[in-house]
Amino acid sequence: MDSQQAKKVLALFRPGNADETKPEFEEALKQTKRDPELATWFNQHCAFQKAAREQFRQIAVPGDLKDRILSKTRPRNVVLWRQAPLALAAAAAIVLLAGLAAFWFRPGGDDNLSAYRNRIVRSAMREYRMNLLTNDLNEIRRFLKENQALADYILPQPLEKLPGTGCAILSWQGKRVSLVCFELNPRNDLLLFITDRTTVSDSPPAGKPQFAPVGKLMTASWTAGDKFYILAGPGDQKFLQQYLW
Repeated sequence: MDSQQAKKVLALFRPGNADETKPEFEEALKQTKRDPELATWFNQHCAFQKAAREQFRQIAVPGDLKDRILSKTRPRNVVLWRQAPLALAAAAAIVLLAGLAAFWFRPGGDDNLSAYRNRIVRSAMREYRMNLLTNDLNEIRRFLKENQALADYILPQPLEKLPGTGCAILSWQGKRVSLVCFELNPRNDLLLFITDRTTVSDSPPAGKPQFAPVGKLMTASWTAGDKFYILAGPGDQKFLQQYLW
């Protein structure tokens, strides 16, 4: 078993329970002693799992949570669940932690534009909850900065004229990704993902956005300064381009 295979196996490992004695993990655990890089990744993985377990234990689950979830209808095509955070606090915490875990500890993976774009946009389409709900773009920047996320981004002028709906802080292969959401209409948002230019190995040249569909959304990707941007929304390339320049 090589380190790549071991990482895929150990991604399912949960410390502090019977996993430590299960034979299916035995060979993968031995590989961590032979590969320092794998050992470092595995220690981070275990630390996150322990921290997440502790956070789950502290969540007070509302008695009517199941009924609220089952009765919920989707009000938007691209849903980021704008409901008041107090009403669904426990559910929001669980989904956010699970989503971030998928980014932080995904086994293997490429660092190219296609892989990053597909994974991060599809994850948002699967109902990422926002960390902050507000239509104030200045408040969004303040929140991102205070939480050590990228906040010194440059918005195309058409986006600056739209109201915000909120933001979220994501991660891709250890690098922070800021998600800023803009309201198009009561049922649709534009999603702007911002990360360091070095996050993807083949980011497009400055001033030359690339367009590509991801599921039911169209995306535009571009670089500006030391940042890399992806804008995702409904419609076709012509529709999305009007929000760039």
